[in-house]
Amino acid sequence: MQSESPTFTRRTLLGVPAAAAATHLIASPAPAAPSLPLPPASEITALGATDLAAAIRRRDLSSREVMTAHLAQIDRLNPRFNAIVSRVPADQLLEAAAASDEDAAKGRFRGPLHGFPHAVKDTAPTRGIRSTQGSPLLRDNIPAADSLVVSRMRDAGAIFIGKSNVPEFALGSHSYNPLFGVTRNAWNPEVSAGGSTGGGAVALALRMVPLADGSDFGGSLRNPAGWNNVFGFRPSFGRVPSVPSSDVFGQTFATSGPMARSVSDLALLLSVQAGQDARSPFSLPDDPARFAGSLDREWKGGRIGWLGDLQGGLAMEPGVLETCVKALSAFRAIGMTVEAAKLSLTAEEMWRIAVTLRHWSVGADLMGFYKDPAKRERMKPEAIWEVEGYLALSARQVAEASEGRARIYQAFRTLFETYDFLVLPTAQVFPFDVETLWPKQVAGRAMDSYHRWMEVTLPATMAGLPTLAVPAGFGGARKLPIGLQLIGPNHADLAVLQVGHAYEQASPWIHKAVPTALRANSR
Repeated sequence: MQSESPTFTRRTLLGVPAAAAATHLIASPAPAAPSLPLPPASEITALGATDLAAAIRRRDLSSREVMTAHLAQIDRLNPRFNAIVSRVPADQLLEAAAASDEDAAKGRFRGPLHGFPHAVKDTAPTRGIRSTQGSPLLRDNIPAADSLVVSRMRDAGAIFIGKSNVPEFALGSHSYNPLFGVTRNAWNPEVSAGGSTGGGAVALALRMVPLADGSDFGGSLRNPAGWNNVFGFRPSFGRVPSVPSSDVFGQTFATSGPMARSVSDLALLLSVQAGQDARSPFSLPDDPARFAGSLDREWKGGRIGWLGDLQGGLAMEPGVLETCVKALSAFRAIGMTVEAAKLSLTAEEMWRIAVTLRHWSVGADLMGFYKDPAKRERMKPEAIWEVEGYLALSARQVAEASEGRARIYQAFRTLFETYDFLVLPTAQVFPFDVETLWPKQVAGRAMDSYHRWMEVTLPATMAGLPTLAVPAGFGGARKLPIGLQLIGPNHADLAVLQVGHAYEQASPWIHKAVPTALRANSR
């Protein structure tokens, strides 16, 4: 349920002009839980995805009205926040929306995303739309075909309006690149949106799109969700197949997944993205339609294991743990117990394993660029660091790290014999200033890589477990958002969504909190 969504009364927004002064938006840091009225013109964009789909299917709303309202929202806010890039011309989008309306008039609905405006993450190949990964080396790349997850969203009726901004090659959790610049946080444009699905999270939080897609290796669906007060889901490995891929057996780290403003909306998109594909040998055969059903479930007597800072192994900015611990009370409110839990591996052990395997995966992906000296000069330093780390690896190191990854999985499995779910923060810091490339220190500890401050997300990645990022609240000196990672057993994706849904229902503040830029008359 989204309490900020209005009771919809049909109205036409075709004549609503974009705000001329969008570049002069002023968005101050959000209070702990602001309850603000939305502008009347935002009635359509404030609708949750499930409600929007139902309104389109009932023909209470036309796809053209939906498209026009979202384009107006983008014109008003995107110049300030820079979430959506490589935009498709509005006349083409309205023509596509009109075609969706013609189909609807004949009772033909393509799928649950029929007529939805959607900005695909800029790392995903998208037919006919520039797909750059934020790199100058791919400035003019226009794919001839969609990736699998993109084709599934297209087939479900989504109309692609452009791409959502990312860090260069999706490296790091701060969405800036030399092609499009920096994406700014939905709650305060002076701080980072996170990444690599930063553009998607901000576009979603500011009602520019009803849903967002993303991908996740080092927390790319989790950190930006936590930093923008929305929900992001890293599914079990194989739930959303990675196709095409040149290494279907070795690439078992990154996965595509959904992001939304509610868990039910997120599950709706997952029902579109998920499903077996013969080209992916580890893809899961379960019927993805089950994710679109009810998420209601009784959790009384369930147990939550709170992993905190991994017994002091993770540096945490003051206020992060305190904000997250306060949010844990929602689990108690639905009848669950919350206890401190401990993994058998240390944070340092898991970090070394993850860095080795990340070099092996990311470095191999970028080797084609690195081999060309002219292209290498145009790569960001973090990309070169990954490739050179890959080149320095021995077969023995990779084998030992792979064995270590198995130990991480077994450590989680052992804890799941006691706990139903495990919980960690989504990041070790609150959103930092947009001018900062990445934190060099956290709580007095030096960060020795561009992603060390995000190592809190890597254990779940290494274990391949379904993990849902949920809002935890606002904290730190500037009262900025942070989130929780809800981690479930292998392939228990539905259960993770169900407990996340119950947490959401027990946390009404989530939907009462609205970014300052969405205030009535905000310009």
